[in-house]
Amino acid sequence: MLTDTHTHMNNEAFDEDRDEAIQRAWDNGVTRIVNVGFNRETIPSSIELAEKYDFIWTTVGWHPTDAIDMRPGDLEWIEELCKHEKVVAIGEIGLDYHWDTSPKDVQARVFREQIRLARKVGLPIVIHNREAHQDIVDILKEEKAAEVGGIMHCYSGSWETAKQCLDMNFHISFGGPITFKNAKQPKEVLKQVPLDRLLIETDAPYLTPHPFRGKRNETSYVRLVAEAAAELRGMSLEELAKVTTDNAVRLLGLK
Repeated sequence: MLTDTHTHMNNEAFDEDRDEAIQRAWDNGVTRIVNVGFNRETIPSSIELAEKYDFIWTTVGWHPTDAIDMRPGDLEWIEELCKHEKVVAIGEIGLDYHWDTSPKDVQARVFREQIRLARKVGLPIVIHNREAHQDIVDILKEEKAAEVGGIMHCYSGSWETAKQCLDMNFHISFGGPITFKNAKQPKEVLKQVPLDRLLIETDAPYLTPHPFRGKRNETSYVRLVAEAAAELRGMSLEELAKVTTDNAVRLLGLK
């Protein structure tokens, strides 16, 4: 019983075989999937996917690289969607200093607004963090994000930063990079994260795990992530799958 806590199966990369890819995930033991809607285009299609499949849920939020495109009324739209029975978190939200698509001040404003919304509606948040570790931590503290907690998606930071996130009620999620030979830091962090805060994901169609690196990722490959995580923790695949699924169910309510 595997759970992929972060995927984008509504991405155009799956337009030719989406249903088949979802079936492959189910056939590989993936019994719960959280698909991510992160802007005006992907939120509706992610909700449609969650409505179509009993074992798919969705998040709704505004990605930092798209922050500059957020218009008046969009935050209210997200708030209204939070009432949907298949919406389990606000995300992915955060900061991205790698892609120069939205000014940092705009990203920070949109990030803060969505943390406040999460506290208002009582949903956890899913954090996108790229090259912005300290600013992310600072904003989470200032906006009292510990009240709702959430997920540090596809974690790539240090153990010191992870500890600060754990102290703020966050779970730490790992994806395909833990299968890469040179990914020393995420592997070391994964070994130290308390088991009751550990999650796994694919971020499909991105960050494809070994041995399919360089090709399209898909949710069925979360099994490869789980196998790598289990080996790093000295656990069986079954034990790792149960722990991470129990964590996801408890945090996100994936009944």
